[in-house]
Order: sequence, then structure tokens, then C-alpha cells
Amino acid sequence: MKGIIVTKPGGPDQLELIEVPIPEPEEGEMLIRVHAAAVNRTDLLTREGKLGYLTNPVLGIEISGTVVEVKGDSSFSKGDKVMGLVNGGGYGEYAIMPTDRTMRIPDSLSFEQAAAIPEVFLTAYQTLFWIGKLQKYETVLIHAGASGVGIAAIQLAKQLSSAKVIVTAGSKKKLDLCKEFGADVLINYKEQSFDEVILKATDGKGVDLILDFVGADYWEKNLASIKAGGRWVLIGILGGSEVQRVDLLSLMSKCVQITGTLLTPRSDEYKARLTHDFVHKVIPYLEHGEIIPVVDTTFPIEMAAKAHGYMEENQNIGKIILKTLTR
Repeated sequence: MKGIIVTKPGGPDQLELIEVPIPEPEEGEMLIRVHAAAVNRTDLLTREGKLGYLTNPVLGIEISGTVVEVKGDSSFSKGDKVMGLVNGGGYGEYAIMPTDRTMRIPDSLSFEQAAAIPEVFLTAYQTLFWIGKLQKYETVLIHAGASGVGIAAIQLAKQLSSAKVIVTAGSKKKLDLCKEFGADVLINYKEQSFDEVILKATDGKGVDLILDFVGADYWEKNLASIKAGGRWVLIGILGGSEVQRVDLLSLMSKCVQITGTLLTPRSDEYKARLTHDFVHKVIPYLEHGEIIPVVDTTFPIEMAAKAHGYMEENQNIGKIILKTLTR
């Protein structure tokens, strides 16, 4: 089969489509004929050599496709349309998926839409509810609101918790999309000081929960924006990973809980439990069209380098999808 590998750590030009062996499933795994794979920032970091926990030479961590072979007991069978997280290998014609974190694709969704679900929706669900403990009618601040995870988080927060959702984004186009999916307060971070807007919108109290994709650059404003006893979940470092000066007393006096998380390096068992809970709580909303995956742009797999460059430009609204050669 053909798959995308990284010839050496570097830019998008280091991606190469080559012949690689078709992987063989072991007990508790399935061989999937990949129809679509999504591009994630994890893929960019892997390409740059900044991550050390993915050992599969073929890039890609989320896919949609059809079942070719099942090893062991399973409710899935050959030909089933499925989606889910993989331990690398998504940018190939075939990939291995653990059976216990495989999800059926709702009939209403295309393979491209399905590939836009696993990583971002599981990340958003984990961050909001497993870690962030979002409760009914609380207020949540979602940075990078028009990103894949951001759009997923807006919908999950509104549908599952009826939360008040405040988002930041860098353009009117992106903010308009956030509003379309239910965001209540829209902040253009290029034109407004988001902490001032948030304090005004919350009567000076601040938000209950922050989903932080930015990191260092937003440290002080996030601290000003969160209420006493609030939860702050760090899931990205788009604005840097090192905070030059941290006032620990401010954190202590506000009783702020800060948690850092990534989904990809989590254990297989953790991902399986998360997937099971997600299927039970969220898939019905996807089946009824009450929650919608958003695809920005679709590229053929042989244009993976262009897809990576497009993500690095930070222009996408929603997910970037690769269509594989097997279709």
C-alpha cells in the first residue's frame, strides 16, 4: 500500500508518499481500509520531530473507512463503516484500529465528515467534562473557537450543559461561524482585550472554565478572566510553552485549578473508556444532526504537504481532511 512518511524532521516538504507494507491486525484489532484521514497539529509536531511517543512511521491519528478484517470477538464485521483514533498510520491506504475504540459512522455522515470527528470531539469532550467538570448553565471560555476542537467544544457545551459560551478568534468570519454553532459572546482577540470583555459579560465574576489552546501569551489575561474556584485546562501552546513570570499567590488566592492534557499520548485503555462514554453520550446528537462535524478543506493524500502548509497558515475553519487513494 501507499502511505505518507517523514523523511527527516522538518517542514511539509519532508512528507513523502511511498510504498509500505499493509499492517496486520493482532487480537483485539481491526484492519481498516482508510477512506479519509484528518490533519492534526499532532501530525505537524510529529513531522517536526517534537514528539517521541508515536512509533508508526506513517503519519495520522484519526481516520474513517471500512472494516477489512477483525481479529477477536467484536460487534463489528467486514464492510462496516467506522471511524476512530489510531496509533499512527492514518495517512495510508490501510490502518490498524483497536476494536475497543472503534465507532460506527452515523448513516447521515460522509467519510470526510466522519474523519473530522474522533480527535477533536474526543478531545473537546474529555476537556469539557472529564477534566473540566463543566456543569449545567456554567460559563466556559473557549479560545481558538473556530478550530476543530473549538467548534466541537462549542456544540458539546451548548447541547450537553446549556452552558454560556464565550469564544475568542481572530476574524469576523471565524466569529460568525462560532455564533452559528451557539457561541454567546464573541471576542476578536486582535481588536479587543478579551479579559475586559469577559469580566463585563460575567458581571465581574469571570468564567467557570477555560479551554486554553494558547498557553504562555494568554497567561495573565486568562488568570484575570477566571472566577474564584474556576477550572483552567491547558490543551495547546500556540502562544508559547514558557511563562516568564508566574504569580503563584494569585493562583492560590483565587483557588484556581489548572490541568494540562493531551489525548494522543494517553493509554489505549484510557482512550477506549473515553470512546465508550462518548459513543453513549454524544453519538445520538450526531445521528440526529444536532451536533455537526465541520470540514474546511479536503486534499488528496498525495497533497499532504500542501495540507500541512495550509494548517500552519492558521486559515482553516474546522477540519482539514485527506482523501486516500483507495476510493
